[in-house]
Amino acid sequence: MGDVREGIRSREAIVEAARALTIATGWDGVRMGAVARAAGVSRQTVYNEFGTKAGLAEALARWEVDRFVGAVRALLNAHGDDVRAAAHATISHTLVEAANDPLIKAVLTSTRGGSDELLPYLTTRSELVLTEATEVLLEWADRVLPGADRDAVAFATDSVVRLVISHIVLPGAPVAQTAAALADLAVFLLAHAVTRGDGTG
Repeated sequence: MGDVREGIRSREAIVEAARALTIATGWDGVRMGAVARAAGVSRQTVYNEFGTKAGLAEALARWEVDRFVGAVRALLNAHGDDVRAAAHATISHTLVEAANDPLIKAVLTSTRGGSDELLPYLTTRSELVLTEATEVLLEWADRVLPGADRDAVAFATDSVVRLVISHIVLPGAPVAQTAAALADLAVFLLAHAVTRGDGTG
């Protein structure tokens, strides 16, 4: 058990070091040797844990997604069965946190001067974000809207998550306005799922 715990601590230290270096230099400027030194491990340990820099990028992306999804779950649960309040609080929090998150800022900024392996986790390879976030939303919807049509709920949650991601990558209107509009859309789509579930829609 001691070796397992030590391995987990080592892996976490490496990811945290990679995060700090990405914020400081952008992902393109991160080197595996620098990550190893910052984490207090050997360079070989970093390669043993993650294989390649791309593997480390995936681990870092998953780390961030898990952190955001944990906050989403807590906010949804805090609002009980008030669908709009839960949707608005969750969307608003996510947009504000993303706008202020130094790692996301570093990723979005660095891509303007080059290419960044982390950006696809918000765009062309966003399956990780979509899967994790929609699973949490589906769990919540199953609890607060038990009679809703499952396919319609899945479409609603997937659509809202995709729109939130797009507003993180390319913000448009002020966060308060965007959050309100997306919360209204979530309510509309979920209401449709309910009517389909009870056979009236």
